[in-house]
Amino acid sequence: MSKKSYKLFSDGACRGNPGIAGAGAVIMDPDENVIWEGKEYLGHCTNNIAEYKAFILGLKEALSRGYKNLEVYLDSELLAKQVNSSYRVKNENLRVLMKDVRRLLASFNSVEVKHIPRLLNSRADKLANLAIDER
Repeated sequence: MSKKSYKLFSDGACRGNPGIAGAGAVIMDPDENVIWEGKEYLGHCTNNIAEYKAFILGLKEALSRGYKNLEVYLDSELLAKQVNSSYRVKNENLRVLMKDVRRLLASFNSVEVKHIPRLLNSRADKLANLAIDER
């Protein structure tokens, strides 16, 4: 198996907080080609829940494609720091989602999660907003 890392960008969007929400995720191959884009309408939830659900959407797709090494880029500092265990997950709703995240992450050989500025996550953000607009 190749040690090449695929790149996952994910973002949650919320109109109001809480409000109607969407999730967007993009997977790129090691050569930076977009190989998958996904979006999902989430209904009414908080921005943080939308961020988690977008991340889970992308992780599930990466696993379904058999990708074992992943670089993850999130513009949610809270989510990035919670996944990297810099911040504790205090909110009960997020704790439930973090259990899903941890279970999914355990299936990869390597995952590196990085916080990036929102500007560098525009593709996933656009998908998350499209999920809301197209509901």
